Amino acid sequence: LKGVSTLAYSGSNLGGLILVEPNRILHEPHVHGRASYFFESNGRSNGLNLEMQQYTPALGWKINGTLKKSGDQKTADYFLNNTGRREANTALQLEKVFADKLFTELYFSSFNTTLGILRGSHLGNLTDLEEALVRDEPLFTEDKFSYKLEAPKQEVHHQLLSLGAKYFFREHQWLELKMATQFNSRKEFDVRRSGRSEIPALSLKQLSCFADGKYHHRLRKDLVLNMGSQLNFIDNTNRIETGILPLIPDYLAVESGLFAWINNEGEKSFYEFGVRYDHIHQSVPTISRTTPREIERFTNSFHNLNLAAGGRFDLGGQISLSLNAGFVTRNPAINELYSRGLHQGVGGIEEGNPELLSEKSFKSTIGINGQQGKAFSFESLIYYHRINDFIYLRPSDETRLTIRGAFPVFGYEQTDATIFGFDLLSRLELSPRVDAKVAFSYLRGRDQTLGIPLIFMPPNNLLFNVTYHLVNPVKLGKNQLQNLEVSLESKITFRQGNLLNEQDFKPAPDGYHLMTLKSSTDLHLGKNRIRFFARADNIFNVAYRDYLNRQRYFADDLGFNAAVGATFHF
Repeated sequence: LKGVSTLAYSGSNLGGLILVEPNRILHEPHVHGRASYFFESNGRSNGLNLEMQQYTPALGWKINGTLKKSGDQKTADYFLNNTGRREANTALQLEKVFADKLFTELYFSSFNTTLGILRGSHLGNLTDLEEALVRDEPLFTEDKFSYKLEAPKQEVHHQLLSLGAKYFFREHQWLELKMATQFNSRKEFDVRRSGRSEIPALSLKQLSCFADGKYHHRLRKDLVLNMGSQLNFIDNTNRIETGILPLIPDYLAVESGLFAWINNEGEKSFYEFGVRYDHIHQSVPTISRTTPREIERFTNSFHNLNLAAGGRFDLGGQISLSLNAGFVTRNPAINELYSRGLHQGVGGIEEGNPELLSEKSFKSTIGINGQQGKAFSFESLIYYHRINDFIYLRPSDETRLTIRGAFPVFGYEQTDATIFGFDLLSRLELSPRVDAKVAFSYLRGRDQTLGIPLIFMPPNNLLFNVTYHLVNPVKLGKNQLQNLEVSLESKITFRQGNLLNEQDFKPAPDGYHLMTLKSSTDLHLGKNRIRFFARADNIFNVAYRDYLNRQRYFADDLGFNAAVGATFHF
């Protein structure tokens, strides 16, 4: 989602928003489904998925289950020991329509995973940590593959239940309601002595309850009014079994929001305006950072205001111009305020700052899109973002030895910042069977208070893609192959040169060039169909480190990977 409509969702709303929702159930009276299997060479990963669905006048239903297992992944030169993963997920979806006016949906999902953390990112003393930060190969690296998961590792469970309804008063006026509750559980296990590695070093549970209502009214053919309200309750609790002070403290949060936007779409123009207000109340009992330990209680009340406006205009010749501007306030999150301890997944200690203020930001974008028939199209976007009291995670100049090991230390700080960039994308049909795509992204962030670059900004990148489509089916006896596609992708990620060496524990890694080859096709077997795919990532087995991946402090990123799979549709 882009533009003013993102105001319907809490958050900064200054960029685009990716909304993930389950697909609607197909209106088919017979049972349909699909069964999938895939294998990946890097990590020797196997995965199974089964989905079945049916829609009858009485009830529509869909069930889905997934199993995945992978072992140690590998860079171009060595194994990433203890990076395996286990995953078991299931989902149930029910739909019912009453009198063509009321649509209802129930959705339940269970996500469960155990994942290993790179052994070489958890060190027992400062000497080993200093060595690890300059080594080409992580400590504890063994030249052997294993599916075994040992500490450090994590166990994560998410259980979600939601109920939604959409009621049509008339064709141009409808109401959407949604209620959901989610229970999250996370345990982290460290390398401990005396056989205590199976005692979690972090154990927390979180219960959240969410309610949302949206009203839509088409006032006239070209004018639509949208408004709504939301309420979210979060209860985060740490279990006392760990014997270690928690990374995130216990807290209660109540978040309420009101929003409205209106859009007007004419033949050659489109306008939209919107506003959102949120109130966030937080009650946080924390344990003091100094001894003797004491309970410190914080009560926060934040008021956030979001304003947004946008428009799209037809310039003629199949070219359009889009303009968007917005003002947003964002309160600091709980982890930015009060985190204190090891963030295990990235191998670093993170320290919150209770003195943080709310961010106040302004963003403007200009976009030009166009096409020349079906053979050529382009998209371009330029953006400028000014943020006062920008909250960011800054690497300190400290490494620290704790009961959980030795780790680099990061702290949340604030500054006034600007972010400028542009994205370019063009597509070209070279022939009825071949098309090409070129994309380029450029971004610069600057700390205006200190007059230095912003850290942890994405590096610039350039992408080329060529895809071949087989237009005519290929006969295989009584059956045939259809929709055959083969694509070759080349992505160049440049070095993040807009950075001072002293801003981080180690300099930004070199740029790199990755090649990917993909192919897919359908085999029709009567009324059924099998979808085959094959993919090769990092074809030339390039050794590289991704600047935004904080495991880069300790190890290279993934090397060559071949993946194959098939999906049987029935």
